[in-house]
Amino acid sequence: MENEDQNINPNTPEDRIIPINIEDEMKTAYIDYSMSVIVSRAIPDVRDGLKPVQRRVLFGMLDLGMYSNRPYKKSARVVGEVLGKYHPHGDSSVYEAMVRMAQEWSLRYPLVDGQGNFGSIDNDPPAAMRYTEVRMNKIAEEIISDIDKDTVDFQLNFDDTLKEPMVMPSRIPNLLINGSSGIAVGMATNILPHNLTEVCDGIIAYIENKEITTAELMRYIKAPDFPTGGVIYGYDGVRESFETGRGKVVLRGVAEIEENANGKSRIVITEIPYQVNKALLITKIAELVNNKEIEGISDVRDVSDRNGITVYVDLKRDAIPNVVLNQLYNFTPLQSSFGVNNIALVGGRPKLLSLREMIKYFVEFRHEVVIRRTKYELAEAEKRAHILEGLLIALDHLDEVIALIRASQTPEEAKEGLVSKFSLSEIQAKAILEMRLQRLTGLERDKIKTEYDELLQIIEFYKSILGDEQLRFDIIRDEIKEIKEKYGDARRTLIVHAEGDINILDLIEQEEVAITVSHMGYVKRTSLMEFKTQNRGGKGSKGGSTRDEDFIEHLFIANTHNYLLCFTEQGRCYWMKAYEVPEGAKTGKGRAIQNLLNIPVEDKVVTFINVKSLEDQEFINNNFIVFITEQGTIKKTVLEEFSRPRQNGINAINILDGDRLLAVAMTNGKMEIMLALASGNANRFPETKVRSMGRSAAGVIGMQLEDEKDKVIGMICVDPTDTTTTVMVVSEKGFGKRTTVEDYRITNRGGKGVKTINVTEKTGALISILNVTEEDDLMIINKSGLTIRMEVANIKEQGRATQGVTLIRLNEYDEIASVAKIDRLEIADDIEQNENGSNLDNSVTNNNGETTPPDTQ
Repeated sequence: MENEDQNINPNTPEDRIIPINIEDEMKTAYIDYSMSVIVSRAIPDVRDGLKPVQRRVLFGMLDLGMYSNRPYKKSARVVGEVLGKYHPHGDSSVYEAMVRMAQEWSLRYPLVDGQGNFGSIDNDPPAAMRYTEVRMNKIAEEIISDIDKDTVDFQLNFDDTLKEPMVMPSRIPNLLINGSSGIAVGMATNILPHNLTEVCDGIIAYIENKEITTAELMRYIKAPDFPTGGVIYGYDGVRESFETGRGKVVLRGVAEIEENANGKSRIVITEIPYQVNKALLITKIAELVNNKEIEGISDVRDVSDRNGITVYVDLKRDAIPNVVLNQLYNFTPLQSSFGVNNIALVGGRPKLLSLREMIKYFVEFRHEVVIRRTKYELAEAEKRAHILEGLLIALDHLDEVIALIRASQTPEEAKEGLVSKFSLSEIQAKAILEMRLQRLTGLERDKIKTEYDELLQIIEFYKSILGDEQLRFDIIRDEIKEIKEKYGDARRTLIVHAEGDINILDLIEQEEVAITVSHMGYVKRTSLMEFKTQNRGGKGSKGGSTRDEDFIEHLFIANTHNYLLCFTEQGRCYWMKAYEVPEGAKTGKGRAIQNLLNIPVEDKVVTFINVKSLEDQEFINNNFIVFITEQGTIKKTVLEEFSRPRQNGINAINILDGDRLLAVAMTNGKMEIMLALASGNANRFPETKVRSMGRSAAGVIGMQLEDEKDKVIGMICVDPTDTTTTVMVVSEKGFGKRTTVEDYRITNRGGKGVKTINVTEKTGALISILNVTEEDDLMIINKSGLTIRMEVANIKEQGRATQGVTLIRLNEYDEIASVAKIDRLEIADDIEQNENGSNLDNSVTNNNGETTPPDTQ
């Protein structure tokens, strides 16, 4: 203590020594540090969705004039600009942020256009900044748009020598479309990316109804949309994150099951979850195989290229593909969970945000930007108008002005003379003195007067904007629509509703959709409005892009809320909702049905039944499911037997060896059944001739075949009281006709029936039988994937034994694959063109093989 007293400077005043508790000092210092990390490093601003380093990168590129239509510049040039002027941290922090802004697998809408090696999805590092080059992407220019119009506040940089923007006046909802992730002190943020088109629709809906709820917004913004695609599995986490700002979203890679020519199967991975390292995913699969934690995999190959990801997981011959795929989902990053934590800076403070709040704050910010921009433009217009007023005064008193200027000894004296004599401002007087002599001509005077009149109109418009809030919101809405048109694209990430999701139907709009299934088992749903009506005899429009040797085999119409009972060749039944079928464009391939249902590889779905509800007891106990097999066996079972969905399906009918289930229909117990053979005969008999049986029964004989090569090709169920229904038959070579039901006499179940079409080598075998009315349309699909849609009313009625007329003209090696009837929709006025752009000959071939002009349409 004595030595300590000796070290105290006796000249130090006691009032300059402030005793501080070290605990309090540590708390204060750490809070200051944590707030610095939160505000200045890790958490994005809700308004422009940018962290400070990202904002500074864009502002530095703006300083360098690196627009999307300008040449690239070295990345090191940008990093040096940002470091030297705005960002007092290491160069790696700036370059890594800029690299991520250029990676298309990291950002849904990249803000930087990079040239060179910017890394890979396998986590390969980018090249050094001295090798790569960058410039802004076009969409990034929307973030900095109007920054020179006093739309945002600026602050001093780290050494108080320059100013930098505190926020960007972004026209795009960058926080939602690109998301953000960061770890601060005591908190973290993880905002997932979304689709720009959907977000713009949601913003427009909010502008039109400020009281809109999050649930209503979810009709527009369905779910996150990741740059690497994938499949969102389950919707509960999405809903929770939208409503509360926190939740868990499960994302799966896209994997399809294929069968090789040698009979083995393989899993083809074409998309992986967001932020998953593909190389580590493959390594993980290999480790699990080596450790025998996953059985059934023989090889894993990565054949990805610049066109996309392709990983082959070859399976052993005895492996069950669905089991292996589920193991990959369970044990590898092929299925990943994302913890959503929507924390962003609101007014400089971190806040947890729901979907509606993020949209609300963005719209409020855009409203503020529009006000500030309009005030700036109004001030600039008024300044210009003020100068033009002075020029017009000078031109009106030209001689006096010239005399005054000539009499003045100095410019200052001339300026003062103009101000005092003509009551001008100094700005106006200076503009008059600087006016070029060519402005004194009559034409130039007219230009000044025209510009002044136009400015007065613009000034009035700006004032009307500042005085009308609704007009300002209309401007915001129009700008958002423009952004949507310029940059909007289709959703990349599919949504699959997992078991346990609640109230999914509330989010699914009821609409009629066309569901197509290809021969190799690829399924999709498409809005009916994508199809147009064509005249009979046309060649059709493209209805499905399929794999080699594949073609669209089934097409049927369903409501998105309907239950689909899926029946397979081996007599099993599976359930799914129509909205669970992945949506795809008319020309899209679709998704393998094995990835949606637990169907064995050797089995395939042959028919679907649309059921509005399985909960209505009166309905399910008074309706029946009727089965027909290819060998002529028929069976009827009450619908109630199929009202309890099971994930792995149930046995619906006992199929005998050498036979397969062909078609299934739902009846009310009072229908008449018609069966048709490929040889051209049809058998009509009352439904009551078939008694109801249990699910495990095999059925009874429905129709006798002509020979061992013959087979049943279809079944229709007809209401005997319906006089508007006719029987439509189509052959594989494109011939068809309609015949009244009465032309087919009623016979007994198990008979040979009567002739329904005159089958010849020219017509080919009978391929389809349908019950249609003149209010129906017909959809015909051939094996090459082309479709044609026509009105049934344009197909004339003929007798049973006739050959029919040409419905669709086929190429030499083409045949009809599937025929379906659909309800009448709005008919397109135009006739589809063939691939060469000319209308095809719509002539009709009569029963004698002669060619006649087509019927009058």
